[in-house]
Amino acid sequence: MEQRTYNQYCATARTLDLVGERWTLLLIRELLTGPKRFGDLQASLRGLGTGLLAARLKHLEREGLAHKITLPPPARTPAYALTEAGEELGPPILELARWGLKWAMGERRETETFHPGWAVLGLRACFDAEAAAGLRAVYEFRIDDEVFHARIADGTIEALHGPAQHPDATITISEAAFLDVTSHGLTFADAIETGAASASGDSAALRRLKGLFRLPPSRSRNADQPPS
Repeated sequence: MEQRTYNQYCATARTLDLVGERWTLLLIRELLTGPKRFGDLQASLRGLGTGLLAARLKHLEREGLAHKITLPPPARTPAYALTEAGEELGPPILELARWGLKWAMGERRETETFHPGWAVLGLRACFDAEAAAGLRAVYEFRIDDEVFHARIADGTIEALHGPAQHPDATITISEAAFLDVTSHGLTFADAIETGAASASGDSAALRRLKGLFRLPPSRSRNADQPPS
């Protein structure tokens, strides 16, 4: 597959030459939360055909953004992981996510799929570092069958797929309730208070949960346009 280019000697254009094709940034989004097997990527990116997925992964390998690895025991299966260059796309992708939460989300369309695992990156995008000052705690989140956790350490966050070894607090919520909560700009703590989610664990960690993750107020992109 021939790689398209803007043919511009510009950092923005050169970057878009590498990651601007359809599905490429979403593949990197998936790999930002840890190595993934080919089948994992297929499951998370419904609508991306097998052939195109393979082509996009080859592109990322060729351009030095991802590479093949073997997962540690007990899996011992081939997977894909980001290189140092690929990992450094994390901050700009998070900024895109923050912009999207404010200016692009709105209500979910009937044709749109949702994967609970995408909330892992969402935790990073909504994280309030100031509210986490002085806090050291591990939160485990369970959305239906999906399990992930966030490790908070004095204003920093590490969010990863899979259960935590020793969570300080565990939050359980259904996918339907999670979508309902997030579409209304609420928090996990709000969901717990209304009964849409359940929580267990250290009471101090649960009290701090309320301010840790904040969705920005949704804005209309057309609000400032003069009436036609």
